[in-house]
Order: sequence, then structure tokens, then C-alpha cells
Amino acid sequence: MRPFLAVTAVVALSLAACSSGGRDNSDTDDSGGGGNAPGSSGYTIAFVTHETPGDTFWDKVRAGAEQAAKDEGVTLKYSNDPDAGKQAGLIQSAVDSKVSGIATTLVTPDALAGAVKSATTAGIPVVGLNAGIDQYQKLGALMYFGSDESLAGTSIGKRIAGEGAKHPLCVIHQTGSVALEARCAGVKSAVPGTENLQVNGADDSAVTTTLQAKLAQDSSIDYVVTLGAPIALDAINAKQQASSQAKLVTFDLNQEMAKKIKDGSIEFAIDQQPYAQGYMAVSSLYLYLKNGNDLGGGKPVLTGPSFVDSSNIDKILPFTEKNTR
Repeated sequence: MRPFLAVTAVVALSLAACSSGGRDNSDTDDSGGGGNAPGSSGYTIAFVTHETPGDTFWDKVRAGAEQAAKDEGVTLKYSNDPDAGKQAGLIQSAVDSKVSGIATTLVTPDALAGAVKSATTAGIPVVGLNAGIDQYQKLGALMYFGSDESLAGTSIGKRIAGEGAKHPLCVIHQTGSVALEARCAGVKSAVPGTENLQVNGADDSAVTTTLQAKLAQDSSIDYVVTLGAPIALDAINAKQQASSQAKLVTFDLNQEMAKKIKDGSIEFAIDQQPYAQGYMAVSSLYLYLKNGNDLGGGKPVLTGPSFVDSSNIDKILPFTEKNTR
């Protein structure tokens, strides 16, 4: 799997803030890049995520959603909160404001179920993205755009097992996330010696300290598997401070992470293409509202997983600089 190989079929579609988590609460800006005027389609779409402030992954998701809104003439209302109860409140606020449609991450499906049901009862279509691939239909979401996290975890596990991994450390940075837990379970299915470590992903210094202590205490850890690009950067610091020889691999990608793959600090990343998730979630709602289109035929539309490593980083790095990959 050394070339840029999608482990499962990636559906290519030419479909291309308020925040109690610290982001600006504003409509999408339509300046630059062409596209239609906000609201020219007559549709308003709420886009709600569990973004943790400072996590660059979500910049890509939001950029994709904003571009789709421009292309389709949609008014986009972006909001986010990593607290499950508060995210549910944001969904309910979107329902109360009578938006045309809602795109939301479903990382904590039980906590969000009531708010999603409130939307569907009100006749507001909901699509899921990024997290909740196994739960979105039960919650009443029409479509889903994201990676198969279990498959992604298993793919990483098989790859590092082939490289001799015996005792990987899988670092979970958000409590209760079904997506993150599925990733680590996938790694463990291929490498039974995998150990999970819970850290506070909202505090980089705490992540580094916790990882450093663990790596210093247990020299048998041969791989560190992080589940997000910012956490991988913390892991680089922790490894250095602990004088650990463990190799580092990660889920997800950003510009700095791509550079670390280029210079060999990170073995590889597995990418779920968040820009595509944001774009497709908004465009799918537009098409559903306009034409009754249902993308995916009742199945998730997969945006990954795909490996990014030394064999393809030169091709991918320029896209990370544009915040589209």
C-alpha cells in the first residue's frame, strides 16, 4: 500500500459561526473564488460539528462546506462545540430557526439523538458526516459522508504489523467518541498488543506530558498511533523528551503534518479527506432539497481511508498548503 491507494472506494463527486467552542459566529463570507450569492438558492443550511478549538482538521471541513455553499448559493450557518450536550443544543437551535437542512457530525450519537429526531419531526432533512457511520440511519439522517473508521484502524494495524509492530500505543484525545474508539479497535484487531491511552486533546501541553510519561515508563512501546494531526505534533515532542525510539503514525493530515511526513518524522498518515466531507454534506442537502436526490443509495459515501506517505507526499503537499487536503 505504498502508493496513494484508497483502501476502499472513494466516491468522487463533482459536487466538487457560531461557536461556544471559540469560533466566530457568522454566515459564510462569499468574497472571492466566484460562486453564487449567499441565499440565492433560497436555502439555509446549518452545519454543526464537534470541533475542538485549535484543531486544524476542522478548518478543512469548514472550507469544503463554505465552498459548496458558494457554488450552490446556499446560506451556511456554521456552529460547533466539543461538548455533546451543547452540540445537541446547537442542532436544536437550528431546528428552532427553521433552517432548510442540517449537516452534522454524529460523534456522540446517543446524546444527539433527541435533537436529530426533533429536526426530522419538523421535516428538516439531516445528513451526517465525519462520525457516526454505524448510527446515522438509526438516528434518522438521510445520508452520510466520511471514512469507515473501523476499516481505517484495521488498515493501519495491518500495515504496522507487517513492519513488525508488537506494542502500539493508540492515543484517544476525545472521551466518548465512537469514531476514535473504532479506530483504536481496528488497530488492535490487527495488532493484539495495542494499548489505548486517553488524553485531553484540548490541552496540548497535557497531551505532551501524558505521552512523555507513558513512553518514558514503557520502552516496549514500538509505535505511537495518534488519531489527529495536532496530537501527532504533540507526540513528536513527547517522543523527543522521553528519548523514545517508537515510530509515529497518525490519522488525518494538515500542512505541518505533511511536512513531517516529508522529512521522515512521521512514517505515514491515513487520510479521510475532510474537505470533501464538508463539501459533499452541503451539496447533498442542496440536491435533496432541489431535486429529491439521495446520494449513496442508502449506503455511506466513503471519502477514505487513503495512505499518505513518502511515495505520494510530493503530490499531496501543495494541496495541504491550499487547505483543501
